[in-house]
Amino acid sequence: MNWQEALPVIFMSLMGLAMFVYVVLDGYDLGVGLLLPRASDAQKDVMIASIGPFWDANETWLVLGVGILLIAFPRAHGLVLTALYFPVALMLIGLILRGVAFDFRVKAHDSHKPLWNRVFFIGSGIASIAQGWMLGRYITGFADGLPYTLFAAAIALALPATYVLHGACWLIMKTEGPLQQLAVRWAKIAWPPMVVGMALISIATPWVSPTVRGKWFVLPEFIALLPIPLTTAAALIGLRALLNSHRVAGPDGGKLCWLPFVLLLGVFLFGALGLAYSLYPFVVMDQLTAWQAASATKSLEFILVGCAITVPAIAGYTVFSYRVFSGKARDLEYA
Repeated sequence: MNWQEALPVIFMSLMGLAMFVYVVLDGYDLGVGLLLPRASDAQKDVMIASIGPFWDANETWLVLGVGILLIAFPRAHGLVLTALYFPVALMLIGLILRGVAFDFRVKAHDSHKPLWNRVFFIGSGIASIAQGWMLGRYITGFADGLPYTLFAAAIALALPATYVLHGACWLIMKTEGPLQQLAVRWAKIAWPPMVVGMALISIATPWVSPTVRGKWFVLPEFIALLPIPLTTAAALIGLRALLNSHRVAGPDGGKLCWLPFVLLLGVFLFGALGLAYSLYPFVVMDQLTAWQAASATKSLEFILVGCAITVPAIAGYTVFSYRVFSGKARDLEYA
């Protein structure tokens, strides 16, 4: 593979990385938003405080991923955004509602906080469902027909359950006391629908996509790829077992309170690797490869210089912010 052929693959990898990091980072705060109605008023304040320093910056990775799609793969950008115009609009509405609710909630009078709590929950739900629908439509290459619609609907329902589990694991790591114990119960409740949804989607994906079926269910690829589902299953089982341990949520805050979150990150990582293998070399499944959709080589070279500056800067800030605000969450206060 020469430099001209490698450039589209580099940008496809950068776009995939940006979207993966977005799901990992913004997924837990969407999950916290979905869990908000189940907590007391005092617990809601701590839950919001746990995501306060991060949630806005987390969405930078979504902007980066969409930006790479626009400038590096303009043909794919037009096709994807045309097919997903309505769910993208819904997702943006949800994210806007979350932003407005977050800023107004921390400054509102106590009597108005329930309103902004509901708005934050509604925005989180809209964004989560819209993202699930978009993922389902994208995997099938925007094919028409009832099976493809049902597949997208299944992912639209499964993704919020995944985010709820993600948010609960985040709260286990970032809180202590009764709220941490409550987060463990939330995680136990969210675990079964998330696992069932993931299993059904894993079975349905090869059925709705002949391309995926042809890449996974042939020898020797099938044997070589077995570690992905097996490791994912082991991580999910280990996560569920940990939720029964006092070392995850105990009087001292739980010495292993970070481990459920890390195991779930492993599940996301192997899921992303499986999805990347299924999609490659297509930017749009069965329609456009990375080379067909890419901008001119000179344009990609120029864009790569910008990415070489921007991506490390965003990654560096992300790491810095998580180091600065590590530890258990406290009530969010404004001077």
